[in-house]
Amino acid sequence: MDVPRLKQSWSLVAAHGDQVPLYFYSTLFLAYPEVRQMFPTNMAGQRDRLVTALGHIVSNVDQMDRLVGFLRDLGADHRKFAVRAEHYPAVGEALLATLRHFLGDQWTDELARDWTAAYGLVAKVMTEAAQEAEAVHPPWWVAEIIGHERRAFDVAVLTVRPQYLLPFTAGQSIGVSHPATRAWRYYSPANAPRQDGTLELHVRAAPGGAVSSRLVYGCAVGDQLHLAAPVGDRLTLRPAGSADLLLLASGTGLAPLKAVAEQVAAEGSQRRVDLYVGARSRSEFYDSDALDKLAVAYPWLTVTQVVGSDLTRPGELVHPVDRALADGDWRSRHVFVCGSDDMVSHAVATLTRSGYHAGQLHHEGLGQHWYGPAWRTAMDRPSVSDDSGGAR
Repeated sequence: MDVPRLKQSWSLVAAHGDQVPLYFYSTLFLAYPEVRQMFPTNMAGQRDRLVTALGHIVSNVDQMDRLVGFLRDLGADHRKFAVRAEHYPAVGEALLATLRHFLGDQWTDELARDWTAAYGLVAKVMTEAAQEAEAVHPPWWVAEIIGHERRAFDVAVLTVRPQYLLPFTAGQSIGVSHPATRAWRYYSPANAPRQDGTLELHVRAAPGGAVSSRLVYGCAVGDQLHLAAPVGDRLTLRPAGSADLLLLASGTGLAPLKAVAEQVAAEGSQRRVDLYVGARSRSEFYDSDALDKLAVAYPWLTVTQVVGSDLTRPGELVHPVDRALADGDWRSRHVFVCGSDDMVSHAVATLTRSGYHAGQLHHEGLGQHWYGPAWRTAMDRPSVSDDSGGAR
């Protein structure tokens, strides 16, 4: 395979913008109408995500040593969309037809062979992983809502109980879908694994978010949800670690960091943990009582609330990282950051300028969402932002 040729051809196709996914989906659904049911009724959220991710992965197939683990996880995860082995050729045909259409005279037999081989390799890894996962865990778990609290107009805290144990690690994200929708969004449990298997989810309703809005406004105790296998490790603790921690959260990005604090308690490691939680106004601290109880129960944990708007400084926004750095020097600690994209990017930039090295900074990718079925890029993770119905 000529990888530079793959990359160049994809850049030429991608330059056509929204026309590319429109052509791709038209081709796919006309040739294989049965796959339409796998996608959301409203395709506005899907748009170019599958096509863009496909093109990016396939044209970077020379990095298969980095992609294999990611593709295996992705192949296993896509079982929740009822993706089967026979669907991969259908997507591949639509992809090649789209490339041929937009490349015109530049589409050659050699390029077709390269794209066919590259996509075939990706599909093979994902298909084999899906088949192996069948013996390990189901495509999704059915869970019952046993607690639903509206903590703010657009924020709810849900307690859900899967019918079967759903193993996860504090800091990971879990796919959530309501049976009435075909959309999935990823949320990080706000707790470390419990003996009773229950999960606490912090959900902010996003404008137009089919899943988040239903979870906040349209669900009640007794309703059922579908949960997918956990993904991600960027916000998880290393086993047997002992470093002290600085946790920086904003909005519902608090959830995975609260889980990390609970994990420290479960390990009994006695790490020092300082948690800074930011919100635009004091009324937006939706989980204060629970955090106060944690701080009382664990003397090694300190919780500081940071109000973003300062009436004495109109127009200025105080981020958790600003307050933390004003309070002390944390360069001996590992720093975990979760919140909106703006909050995370500001925190990472500020910490880097202050001498913190990349190895001690732990955060999810910026500006990335999981819409499926969609093949992600190797750097994609469930979104850390509160918008677009994303993970937080």
